[in-house]
Amino acid sequence: MPEATEAARTPEAPEALPHGRLPRTVWSQALRDNRRALAGWTAGTALAGAMYASFYPQIGGSMGDLTRSFPEGLRQAFHMEDLSSAAGYLGSTPFGLVVPLLALFHGAAAGARAVAGDEESGYLDLLLAHPVGRVRLVLQRYAALATGSAAVAGGVLLMMLAVRGPADLGGIPVTAFAAQCLNLALFGAFFGALALCIGCFVGRRGTVFGATAAVGVLSYAANALGPLVGLGWTRRFSAFHYYIGGDPLRNGFQWAHAGVLAAASAVLVLLGAWAFRRRDIGV
Repeated sequence: MPEATEAARTPEAPEALPHGRLPRTVWSQALRDNRRALAGWTAGTALAGAMYASFYPQIGGSMGDLTRSFPEGLRQAFHMEDLSSAAGYLGSTPFGLVVPLLALFHGAAAGARAVAGDEESGYLDLLLAHPVGRVRLVLQRYAALATGSAAVAGGVLLMMLAVRGPADLGGIPVTAFAAQCLNLALFGAFFGALALCIGCFVGRRGTVFGATAAVGVLSYAANALGPLVGLGWTRRFSAFHYYIGGDPLRNGFQWAHAGVLAAASAVLVLLGAWAFRRRDIGV
């Protein structure tokens, strides 16, 4: 019996189901199992944002002078209209590219792991052998993913407030940082919902992550490059547009854009739960 018990303890399911019952909710267990990865993503994303923000006093003005010679369409596409201001600088590379890409990949990785990763590892069979329904599993796994996205955005917010004074970012109100980080949390949660949804259909982690990353790249291109080739309407289908198109660092909370991201995430999660409930996974 001791040997059998040890064999059942896989890296994906350490101490999760020790006595034939579910000791925690699926949500809390998912957070516990992924706490180290989440801490790494939170710290890495926050530090990357703070690093780029701290460059503003040294290069903000010079970059503004340089980009004035760029075509207007190019400057608008990449949020480089006013790099001499703190909000304009942060809205370009830091919050316009680096931080959202990290949030996107965190969401894609977490979403790919939520269902497809456990299905490939065999842990899903063990979990569904307990009294936990498939729909409940999907919803609580997504709740854990959304909590992680909120933690990443919260870490970015705290780090930005910490460097706000030293980096001469005092011209940006605290509420504006909060608005941008709210959109960041919803943005990461959207791509997590997309990955989870795809995983509920196909059950292969590599396929899920690759497809989600591809959608992310297309979404960025639709928002940044579409207007340059006369396809400005493509922005309406881009998550990047709803994340930063309303310029929260200048205009504060953009509830309509935030609502679109939240609603799209809800639709994807419900679609994934519907597919997962009907798919034969051999359990």
